[in-house]
Amino acid sequence: YQRRVHGGSYRVAHRILFDTHKELEAHKIRISSDLKRNLMLLHSYVIVKTLVKTMDDHETSARMLIRVAKNITKFPKHIVPILTSTIIECQRVGFKASAFEHASTLVGPEYRSKINEKYKKKIEMIVRKQGKEEMLDPEEPATPCPFCGAQTPETMLDCMNCKNTIPYCVATGKHMVLDDWSYCPSCHFPALYSAFQTLIKGDKQCPMCEQEVIPSTIKKVDNPQPRNFMSPDDEEENAGAEAAGGARAAPPLQAV
Repeated sequence: YQRRVHGGSYRVAHRILFDTHKELEAHKIRISSDLKRNLMLLHSYVIVKTLVKTMDDHETSARMLIRVAKNITKFPKHIVPILTSTIIECQRVGFKASAFEHASTLVGPEYRSKINEKYKKKIEMIVRKQGKEEMLDPEEPATPCPFCGAQTPETMLDCMNCKNTIPYCVATGKHMVLDDWSYCPSCHFPALYSAFQTLIKGDKQCPMCEQEVIPSTIKKVDNPQPRNFMSPDDEEENAGAEAAGGARAAPPLQAV
């Protein structure tokens, strides 16, 4: 896995982690939170193209790239191209603060010479605008945490109220919600029903397991059990946070 990541073969690395996850699950062996986190980060990156090309959802694409950019050391082979894509998508959807943050990183001495000439002037212009216009991102829409119901930004995967790690949708990378819950009929990873239907009509395969999915086989779940997707590591971490008065020892999976 590490060799594939460092070589820039993110799709192959994704498959390795997915296969490992399913094998451990089949043998009822504990799945570490590190494995789940690394799979989530890789998945957030590999779905960007589908979000843009198939679902025409540039806002969610930008948020997935922001998630990846905040963990850019996990993608050492393509730091500059990924940050460039993040800036472009953020500019497209009006995320000025995020575009400025990552543009500032790229124009620094470490990366400036590596920027594609096609985008270099545009990126430099974003940085020059500091102080000339307000640099803000729009407030992210919030949806209920499936554990406690607290309104949580839709791509945040940790509930700040109950401290639980929330399962994510394989189609969008957003956190799951109880009233729009479904599963991939092949790999059984969770997906937002409405988004998964839209994706499958255009792409015809699950982005997690890459198996063909027939739209009629996607069923909306009436009484989903989000705790079934928590690893023992998650449960121990959450219990520790509660014992400490709600403060978590580990950082959130994502904070856009």
